[in-house]
Amino acid sequence: MSDVAISIENLSKYYRLGSIGNATLYQDLNRWWARVRGRPDPLLRIGEADRGNLGKEGLWALNDVSLEIRAGDVLGIIGHNGAGKSTLLKILSRVTGPTSGQIRVRGRIASLLEVGTGFHPDLTGRENIYLNGAILGMTKAEIRRKFDEIVDFADVEKFIDTPVKRYSSGMYVRLAFAVAAHLEPEILVVDEVLAVGDMAFQEKCIGKMGQVSREGRTVLFVSHNLQSVWSLCRNAVWMDHGKLRASGTAAEVINLYRDSISSRDGVSLQDIKRGGSGRLRVTNMHFRDATGVISDSVACGEPLEITLSYEAADEVDLRQLEAYLHVSNDRHFRLFTLANVFSGDIFDAPPNAGVLRCRVDELPLLPGEYDITVSIRLGVEVVDKFASPLRLVVTEGKYLEGHQAMNRAWGDVLLKHRWIVGKQDDGS
Repeated sequence: MSDVAISIENLSKYYRLGSIGNATLYQDLNRWWARVRGRPDPLLRIGEADRGNLGKEGLWALNDVSLEIRAGDVLGIIGHNGAGKSTLLKILSRVTGPTSGQIRVRGRIASLLEVGTGFHPDLTGRENIYLNGAILGMTKAEIRRKFDEIVDFADVEKFIDTPVKRYSSGMYVRLAFAVAAHLEPEILVVDEVLAVGDMAFQEKCIGKMGQVSREGRTVLFVSHNLQSVWSLCRNAVWMDHGKLRASGTAAEVINLYRDSISSRDGVSLQDIKRGGSGRLRVTNMHFRDATGVISDSVACGEPLEITLSYEAADEVDLRQLEAYLHVSNDRHFRLFTLANVFSGDIFDAPPNAGVLRCRVDELPLLPGEYDITVSIRLGVEVVDKFASPLRLVVTEGKYLEGHQAMNRAWGDVLLKHRWIVGKQDDGS
């Protein structure tokens, strides 16, 4: 059909797996010797599954995926790590080829899959704009016409004649996105790389992708930030272990994905994207309501308990353990932070495998859905940080009695308070 920008038919990609050849020679020998002796993989981080040496076994990164993407659509692609999202984009961008199946693409594709994709480190920012534009099929005149816009968007004018090997990762991604978005491709493919930029730049990128879509061009957007997908994308697909689990409107697909990772036993955090050194990992998270029952929701003004199960290596000293819960609304605005250092609850000798519980006696949030970012520190070292896939759902409760006029247009937080009226001369 003429309005189909990308047609994917029975697409599959197979990789052979093995534990040898994934690291340095010294690490490979250590891993091989541990396998011979029947010992666990010595290179595993806490919380990772030990797959052993898979030898000739393989992995279907994509397995019989069929999909049609219409011109001008903004399609979000979601799923856990290893679901096949990036593999799909790499095949579409011709970075790698499929094992079977075929794709048909109408129009030029600009891809931003990794920081500095298509950049030469020894060339300046100016030279890399022309190089990257030529790779994308643009003429020199077209690049020259867009040059000032690109530099202004990336905010690197001061460093435009500096070799990009001296750029920070944030400067790299700003310039790479600016080139990809401004050289007028018919299809723009953006992977999770935008997470490298700061919040202001992420908002700018999301705005630019919205503008690109309004001009009738197609955008494919992979992200673990479900709020960004919700606000930017009209439609979405959910990838799971190489298969297409669901497709439809962004709201429908995101809700299906959330339902799959949330349960009354909490949410497992093994497959989400996270930061930190990894010397401690939060493995499970859940909420408890006023009755002490595990629940995905709590009433406004009622008690809330947030529980984090964690595991740390035996040699890690947890006496400086600090836990932070950053609560944000659906517009990415941080409302408040809960932290043991704020409440004065210092842990004397935490166990290396334990549970952290944070209790709020009266939750002041108005009805709605809220996002939580978890950050765990050992002093100044961040050991684990992630955006929780489990959203806090706040419902109406007794706290709102007499406050029927309150809604989220007035803000997200309702503090219990009182007013008194008195005469000017009575000292009140």
